[in-house]
Amino acid sequence: MQHAVGSPLPPPHQPGHGPAAGWSPAAHHPGPHQPGYLGAPSGPVPPAPQPPIPPVPPPPAPGHAPVPQGADATGHVPLPPGGPVPMPSAPPAPIVPDPTATTLAVLLIGPAGAGKTSVAKFWADHRRVPTAHVSLDDVREWVRSGFADPQSGWNDHSEAQYRLARRTCGFAARNFLANGISCILDDAIFPDRPAVGLGGWKRHVGPGLLPVVLLPGLEVVLERNAERSGNRRLADEEVARIHGRMAGWYGSGLPIIDNSQLDVPTTARVLDDVLARAIASPPKW
Repeated sequence: MQHAVGSPLPPPHQPGHGPAAGWSPAAHHPGPHQPGYLGAPSGPVPPAPQPPIPPVPPPPAPGHAPVPQGADATGHVPLPPGGPVPMPSAPPAPIVPDPTATTLAVLLIGPAGAGKTSVAKFWADHRRVPTAHVSLDDVREWVRSGFADPQSGWNDHSEAQYRLARRTCGFAARNFLANGISCILDDAIFPDRPAVGLGGWKRHVGPGLLPVVLLPGLEVVLERNAERSGNRRLADEEVARIHGRMAGWYGSGLPIIDNSQLDVPTTARVLDDVLARAIASPPKW
């Protein structure tokens, strides 16, 4: 770089420092009235260099104190004040359905003398929602002439009458349920006979039907059957045969209540407990 004769040289530049103190830019660049001025240089004059703009520190992260600046700054971001970790709250207890306040369709299964009708009537009488009791035997007896007497055994006439009564009960149950009225039906159906089985009830009432088996011991069934009269009373041999076939429900997965030592009110309370579990986890049948 050439300098005009007689003009002083600029002081040496040291990294990190500005021009030396006492040095005047006018001494390095003489004006037009100063000795050594050679005239304006040709071409555009480059702009004077601008001092670098110091970087702006980023704002502190939310929830943290600002990073300290100065000699004590280490670049560490302080964490928020600590505290004990609270114990996790216990999960809410599962809500157990209240079967006494729920619209239900219940099928009470059992042999003759199991106490189905007595328990069904008591259960329907003591609920907090309107409930109807539909007994298949009662519906069968609506037919006053040509009635197939159960004492005569199972034949084509009794089966046809049974199927008609089951369809009638199913229609009544659906009608009650559609109007917000629960219903409990009772029937002596078998696990090994499709004609007198669950399939027909499910088809006529619907998949929401909750079946429960009422199965006391044989001695209790025989004793209760002996108290009956008319065509409701069966021979002891027929009662024993029906009770033996009902034992097949033990391998079905349906809930079974042994009410051999339970009175009617206690059996109804046990039925409510069974139904509460059935509502929470409907049976697959």
